[in-house]
Amino acid sequence: MFAQFNQPVFTIARWVFAKALGAVFFCAFVSLAVQIRGLAGEHGIIPAQQFLDAVWNQLGAKALWQVPTLCWLNASDAMLVALCLAGAALSIALMCGVFPGLCTLLLWGLYLSLCWIATPFTNFQWDALLLETALVATLLLPWRRRPRWERWRPVNQAGLWLLWWLLFRLMEESGGVKLASGDPTWHSLTALEYHFETQPLPLWTAWYANQIPGTILFVATFIMFLIELLAPLLILAPRRWRHGSAWALIALQAGIFITGNYAFFNVLTVALCVLLFDDSAWPGRLASWIKSSAPTADAWTPLAGWLVGPVMALVFLVTMQPFFSTMYRAVISEGAGIRWPAPFSTLDAAVSPLLSFNGYGLFAVMTTSRHEIGVEGSDDGANWREYEFRWKPGDLDERPDLVAPHQPRLDWQMWFAALGSVQNNQWFLRFLVRLLEGSPEVLGLLRSDPFPDHPPRYVRAVLYDYHFTHYGDGEHGWWKRTSLGLYCPPITLRDGRPTLLERLDQ
Repeated sequence: MFAQFNQPVFTIARWVFAKALGAVFFCAFVSLAVQIRGLAGEHGIIPAQQFLDAVWNQLGAKALWQVPTLCWLNASDAMLVALCLAGAALSIALMCGVFPGLCTLLLWGLYLSLCWIATPFTNFQWDALLLETALVATLLLPWRRRPRWERWRPVNQAGLWLLWWLLFRLMEESGGVKLASGDPTWHSLTALEYHFETQPLPLWTAWYANQIPGTILFVATFIMFLIELLAPLLILAPRRWRHGSAWALIALQAGIFITGNYAFFNVLTVALCVLLFDDSAWPGRLASWIKSSAPTADAWTPLAGWLVGPVMALVFLVTMQPFFSTMYRAVISEGAGIRWPAPFSTLDAAVSPLLSFNGYGLFAVMTTSRHEIGVEGSDDGANWREYEFRWKPGDLDERPDLVAPHQPRLDWQMWFAALGSVQNNQWFLRFLVRLLEGSPEVLGLLRSDPFPDHPPRYVRAVLYDYHFTHYGDGEHGWWKRTSLGLYCPPITLRDGRPTLLERLDQ
């Protein structure tokens, strides 16, 4: 009776979700494929083999579980690229509906492997969201080569509920962390007065959004909180309210997408929202086509039925901790957290290496100024030439362009580096060393090399304060900037090691 009642309800949503998930994975793997050697290759910024060697020396055999990656077998450049290409191929298979459940599980394993060895460049919330979505989706999606999408099993229903729970947590925590952080711009509803200008990789449309009067942005911020905090509460409501909730969440993602580059985050979130639409919300012809396109039934074993309850309980127990801690701080005690019993902490520690049971919440604290790092090289220590990045703001007259769903991970990480110091971003120092070495893989991450014939003798980093220009201020171009001094003083290589120019002179 359970299967009969539920099997036709979300047939189309499940089919569309599988296509969308495959497309997101394809974008993620192809995006990584063109960057992975510069990020984690043998001559990249953070070589994978060096990272794995360090972890093994520290943890021994425990490292195999603490850092689960296929790169333990081989961490060469060829292996890294092969993992990306294998992921792209499996993504196409998923989009074509071939072994959807199995493809999703394999994609999860491949992406987990890359996320571990490309850190800190793969530590973004959408990477975590993709891993969690994929792992849970293995319950929702069928496992046969030519699945029968309308066939609905208890395990599929469990997968649907867990993905609803994921969407609920994602949106509620996104609103909750803003309240829990105590950030004054969120509490005063003025955050959007800064957001469009200070977000990591804005679109050209963000320049226009930044001109909007503060009163309108105040209302828009209030509406955003309504959507993030109230719309998810309707996920379990009757169908019309649930559909309304889905459209509100999709509208929010569309608003984020049209003003900023957030890789595949918006598309993946919309894919989760699709699962809120039952078959009555879709064109009838689509349902007929899906049901008639695949005659083979799904695999099913009694063992899977017995595992449904324990799996759901496990996922809920692990994921409830970050969710309720965030909401507790937001509603009850700002700055405080919940003390969980020891078994909860033990369970969390056991599954944390899988990177698939996460807390969420973007922009908990709104950045109110935009600092950008300019990287320069020199042959004599007096005349400096600037390296150009592909996507992050640099040239004041260059229009911010669309790059999503591709994510230029070095450009993104430069934004985070500018929020701190070079001492807190050791990867940045390694990046400068690769420039001194003239690494082709790292230089390939940049738009241009001002030293095409030989590497520079010295490199340094300069910090700037960037602002959008405004109507009527007499400024030309998209940006204006003022220098804030050095982010990293000039360094050179001495016996293969980075050395400050001042120390070398001494």
